[in-house]
This record gives sequence, C-alpha cells and structure tokens, in this order.
Amino acid sequence: NGTADTVPQKKYSIDITIGEDNNHNSTGYSSGKRHKSNISTNWLIFDLGFANWRDNTVYGSAEANAYLHDVDGRGDFTSGDLDLNNGKSSNVNIWFFMQKLNVVQHVVNLKYGLGLEMYNYRYSNNITYHKNPAYIFRDTIGFSKNKLMAGYVTVPVLLNIDPFPNKRRGLSFSAGVSAGYLYNSHTKQISDERGKQKMKGNIGLNPWRIAYIAEAGLGPVRLYGSYSTNPLHESGLKQYPYAIGLRFSNW
Repeated sequence: NGTADTVPQKKYSIDITIGEDNNHNSTGYSSGKRHKSNISTNWLIFDLGFANWRDNTVYGSAEANAYLHDVDGRGDFTSGDLDLNNGKSSNVNIWFFMQKLNVVQHVVNLKYGLGLEMYNYRYSNNITYHKNPAYIFRDTIGFSKNKLMAGYVTVPVLLNIDPFPNKRRGLSFSAGVSAGYLYNSHTKQISDERGKQKMKGNIGLNPWRIAYIAEAGLGPVRLYGSYSTNPLHESGLKQYPYAIGLRFSNW
C-alpha cells in the first residue's frame, strides 16, 4: 500500500537504589519507599547529671547506731551529719550499647542495653568510712574533699514510645527498670593533715541496685532520670539514690 510497517517500540526502565539510610533497609522497589529495620543499635551513649538520695533513715535507732558510730561523744548521728554537697554530687554513665526492638509499628519499642553507672557523692561534713567491720564515724580532720564513689554494671530495659517514627530526631518517651551490680566502690579524702587518701573494699554498700528509669527528649540530647528502689547501704542507712541529667544519644 506504499506505507511502511509500524514496529511497536518497547520501553525499558531500571530502578536502582544505592546505599542505606540510618536504620533503614533499601527496598529495591520503584516506589522509593523504605522500611525501618526492626532492630537498631546505638553505640556509646553518655549521661551526665546530678546525684542525690531520699533519706528515710531513722536516726538514733538501734539499726542506725549499729552502722553510725558515735566515737567522739557528740551523741547520735543526725541527717545533717551526712549532708551532701549537691553541686558536686554527680552521676556519669557510659552505655556500651542500646538496642531498640520494634514491637508495634515502630511506635512502641523495647529498649535494652549494657553499661556502667558511676555515682559520686560529695559529703559536706567530716565523716569517714571504716571497713572490716564496716561503719561510719565523725572524724576530727577537716577535709577539703570527702567523696564516696559507687559504680555499677547495669542492664536497663525500657518501653519506648515514639509517636513519629519516620522522623529521625522526633519526640520520644521511655520508662522501665534497671538492675546493676556493684563493681567498684571507694572513698577519697583530701586534707592538710593526711594528704590524699583513697580506701577501697567492703564499706557496707548494697551490692545490687534496682531502679526505676525514664528518659524523654527531642533529638540527640534528652533528659534521663533514675530512682533506686533499694537503699545504697546494706544496713543502718535507708538512703535511696536518684539522679537526673542529660543523655547524649542518637535516638
């Protein structure tokens, strides 16, 4: 008929996805959608905060006096004898890792990890720990620095709520419990008469620390808090430590 046959042309397209977003897996679909991993890991998280305690000790009782020795004849200890320097009592934590496990649509997650908690309690008064046997007494020396340090290997477990899971640095809340085992404790004192002294060993601290924990924030910097459900010392004193501060974390 004088006309050339028309050959239908086929169209080809190739979709290529390269790389991986933070905590996201490449899908390979042309839709471009990405799906978050069900498990994400955050390495080396740091906490910096203030430490104190709620003191429920019954001073003057037989239990308290068994640990608080009146060696100078001034009478039974009072809560004032164990006052802390609040501005210099600190909590520093190093979490080796934390993982977040998706439970419901990445909005509800389970968080857990492993790390070290370190509490430094600075006493305002001149009290001294004694070991073997363990007790506290009022000292005759004036200390320029009088500190108790307690360090724990701790495993935290929290329920995390992330209302906006698609925002990398959105608002989130977490609450749960932690269990810590005392790996190090010592006192450190500095005075003109004795110089610098450091004492390690059994000074009557509770080997376990069980605590309620929580965190809340927006982005990489967030607030954290913890409250111990068991006292710092094994007997005599009923002081329940707590801490609040800043957590430096990717999520």
